Amino acid sequence: MSTFRNRREFLALAGAAGTAGALALTGCGAGTGGGAAEGKGAPKRGGQFRALFTGGGEQETIDPHAEALAIDMARTKAVFDRLVDLDATMAPVPRLAEKWESDPEATVWRFTLREALFHDGKKLTPEDVLFSFGRILDPKATNHFAQGLLSVIDLKKSRGVGKNTVEIALNRPSAELPALLGTLGTAIVSARYRDPAKAVGTGAFRLKSFQAGRSFVAERFDDHWDGGAYVDELRILSADADARGNALRGGEAEYGYEMTPTFARTAQADKSVRIIAAKGSTAHAIVMKCDQEPFDNPDVTLALKLLADREKLVEVVLAGRGVVGNDMFGKGYQYYPADIPQRKRDVAEARALLKKAGVLNKPLSIYTSSVANGFVEAATLFAEQAADAGLRVKVTTGSSETYFKDQLTKGVMGSHRSGAMTIPTYINDRLLTTSAFNASGWRRKDFDAAFAKARSTTDEAERTRLYGDLQRTVHEEGGLLMWGHPDWLNAVSSRVRGVEQAPPNTLDSARFDKVWLA
Repeated sequence: MSTFRNRREFLALAGAAGTAGALALTGCGAGTGGGAAEGKGAPKRGGQFRALFTGGGEQETIDPHAEALAIDMARTKAVFDRLVDLDATMAPVPRLAEKWESDPEATVWRFTLREALFHDGKKLTPEDVLFSFGRILDPKATNHFAQGLLSVIDLKKSRGVGKNTVEIALNRPSAELPALLGTLGTAIVSARYRDPAKAVGTGAFRLKSFQAGRSFVAERFDDHWDGGAYVDELRILSADADARGNALRGGEAEYGYEMTPTFARTAQADKSVRIIAAKGSTAHAIVMKCDQEPFDNPDVTLALKLLADREKLVEVVLAGRGVVGNDMFGKGYQYYPADIPQRKRDVAEARALLKKAGVLNKPLSIYTSSVANGFVEAATLFAEQAADAGLRVKVTTGSSETYFKDQLTKGVMGSHRSGAMTIPTYINDRLLTTSAFNASGWRRKDFDAAFAKARSTTDEAERTRLYGDLQRTVHEEGGLLMWGHPDWLNAVSSRVRGVEQAPPNTLDSARFDKVWLA
């Protein structure tokens, strides 16, 4: 990984940005740390904005359909647009598509496109949309993130209708198509797009230069359909966590992605930096493999859920920067059944269930890793909590480089986390019999069938009820001990203006089209 580890190396590529600039940073949250309160007044144009991310070296890409790292996603949001975005609750809202509608069976969808220009001056057309979907679904492109999600599209039966409407035919009913088009890897590219290094999109910024693992430079696109950005130039750079913090404090950057709770604490007294906290926007869990003993017995999974002191886990592991979880994904998102009572700790009931199942004296182990902040700490603390009921749990650690792959085959318990995605996407990717990332080994044909019914139901109220029932089943019987939802901590210079309240939707973080600098 090629990241800047000292000020001299950073300044060599960051450039001497001597003037204050303007920049939009939507979806990144309200300031909760130190620094002056956000000022009032009209946004200003001009200047340079420097945003720092964890780098990925030569693995970084500017291909919007192969985005895998946070730094890749930030570049995609700058240069390209999707048909649909997701709001704070992960519900679909218009972007390049002004509106949409489906037939009664949700097998044919029509999207009306807005008037938008590509950076080469050409107008957005239905052909560009169809080309984009064809590129995403190209079977030769094994690194296209949304390929599986968009496999529901029947390209041969899809077509353009007039100058501004695209008709998308599906190979099975899906009421979730608009939300799928708002996920990662679904950006719309020009039908003339061939070379990823020559990125031409409809985004608020136009590419100037890109060097994997080093830097990205883009300029404001004045003909953007939404008015364009405020800043003249955007630079997205690779830097490790310490370098990000030092650059922000030294006035050498305006944005730092994914800062630590320790940095957030120290920033409380720092007038040069403001913390942007997306409250409870991610999910941390301990997963129990329901296809292996002893977790094939729902009494055992329930017992361990009852053993978790969630408040203590949030306090210790997350330094209080988060909220407790209730053994379901998507707290605050569309389709989340908020009426389910919060599960409380009950050591006596947990012990009774474990005794009934005959596992009190059988040792268990949690497979974890330092791959994510808090994994090892949460596993260790939970093992101590389980001991209160007489349960012996051993913590074992694996390689951070291969942990998420290894976890699928190693151990009967493991550490798990997820960023923002819609609840249907989470279920599709992690809780179906055929899910590639089913870390909890949750495989039930009746659950699969119920999910298929939910996603094909066009009535929103009924669809919400069906997804709620699926979540209730996971809550009671599944292998997710989802103990907490950490805050997503980013930071900005105190000069940054136009920062909105951060939703739980971290997919919408690090957008730089509406912020400016005082």
